[in-house]
Amino acid sequence: MLRENFNDLIYLVMVARECSFTRAAAKLGVSQSALSHSIRGLEERLNTRLLTRTTRSVAPTEAGENLIQSVAPMMADIEKALLQLADNQGKPSGNIRITAGEHALSSTLWPLLKPFLQAYPEVNVELSVDNTLTDIVSGRFDAGVRLGESIEKDMVAVRIGPDWKMVTVASPDYLQKHGIPATPYELQNHNCINMRLPTLGGLYSWEFSKDGKDIRVKVEGQLIFNNLASRIDAVLAGMGIAHVPEDTVKQHIANGELQCLLEDWTEPFSGYYLYYPSRKQHTAAFEKLIEAIKYKG
Repeated sequence: MLRENFNDLIYLVMVARECSFTRAAAKLGVSQSALSHSIRGLEERLNTRLLTRTTRSVAPTEAGENLIQSVAPMMADIEKALLQLADNQGKPSGNIRITAGEHALSSTLWPLLKPFLQAYPEVNVELSVDNTLTDIVSGRFDAGVRLGESIEKDMVAVRIGPDWKMVTVASPDYLQKHGIPATPYELQNHNCINMRLPTLGGLYSWEFSKDGKDIRVKVEGQLIFNNLASRIDAVLAGMGIAHVPEDTVKQHIANGELQCLLEDWTEPFSGYYLYYPSRKQHTAAFEKLIEAIKYKG
């Protein structure tokens, strides 16, 4: 009976984890109909309903949850043993899930991951782009990437990138019409392109620093975005002043499309960090990832 039920139990755990037959089928590489048939067969053999299905969601019944809680740790142990066997043969393999903000991904993480993935073709990496302060434990992520100052104390943090800074920019056309602000406080008299913070639901207060003094300025304007690319497009179109990572507009500044403002009020951040739970045991694949992307500057 164990051999007959083993695959079905794996399918059950995956459906419960994903809360969706569609996502579970995609991850397992089987059709939704085959997955549904497998779960129904398991329920019939056990004479117990294991999942509650609606048109919008899937959730374990009480019996299903009890079964999943019993078998999931054993399956995790089996998967770990198989991964360790592959690791011992010099072929790190497995799946790694990472969450990162859009700028962290494009500027730092993705350039580091490309050579790593080419070197270890048996390692699969799933990247989730999310500008919120994601809880990597509840989200079932292996790691996340964010600025060091915002990482919880119970996490291990590994620096993966150099210092970088935000810059305040506007198009020459906008500045010709509206003037150039001499201090951050004068931004309150300008049309500023704002950013919505998804975690708090509020607008980002622009941060400046000079001679050891840090200030935050709440600005106003006609446009609010929750993504970086749109803010850059708007400032290039002369729609106002923007506060964005320097590397994303460096070329636009060099070719004269944008002008940098308040440069003496700008100081760098300490770069991005990969962070992960301190108590979690990791596979050789994850250890190789850390080794490959650790900042060596």
